[in-house]
Amino acid sequence: MSVDDAKAAARKACFAARKEAFAAGQGQAAEMLADFLSPHRDRPMASYMAMRTEIDPMAAMLAHQGAVGVPVILGPGQALKFREWSPGCAMVEGDFKAFIPAEGAWIDPEVVIVPLVGFDARGYRLGYGGGFYDRTLAGLRARHDVLAVGFAFAAQELPEVPIDQFDQRLDAIVTERGVRLFG
Repeated sequence: MSVDDAKAAARKACFAARKEAFAAGQGQAAEMLADFLSPHRDRPMASYMAMRTEIDPMAAMLAHQGAVGVPVILGPGQALKFREWSPGCAMVEGDFKAFIPAEGAWIDPEVVIVPLVGFDARGYRLGYGGGFYDRTLAGLRARHDVLAVGFAFAAQELPEVPIDQFDQRLDAIVTERGVRLFG
């Protein structure tokens, strides 16, 4: 089985697990995320607007004291850019129906809250298949230190994420069950 086929099969299992976990609720996961990120509260941070059954980082976004950006897809095969977000700012529907700020400054994040479909104990994540976050993290890490934090339900953990040479490792993962660091 190719890496792409293995990733597709893993995505299917993780989507089902995430849907079930979402129905059970995320507990205090976003508050745990905010607490974990509090030492970095002044650094520019990127997060995401939760869609469908994704775990919602909004409490961490609201607690952050520095600039917060949300991802904007510029096109296939490109890294993401992050437009500054603030509570109540005008939002429009972007690619894949994700909401993005209608206008605002671009930010260069030093902390990135990464959505995902699955993850493993090594710190690898399974994304949606477009490679956007892997390209983005590689580019950011080439310029400066970046703290990449996956945010997911514990049920999304896999025994092992199939990886290739482009996959970027996370520094930590936060779930409703707590924080795990990867060295």
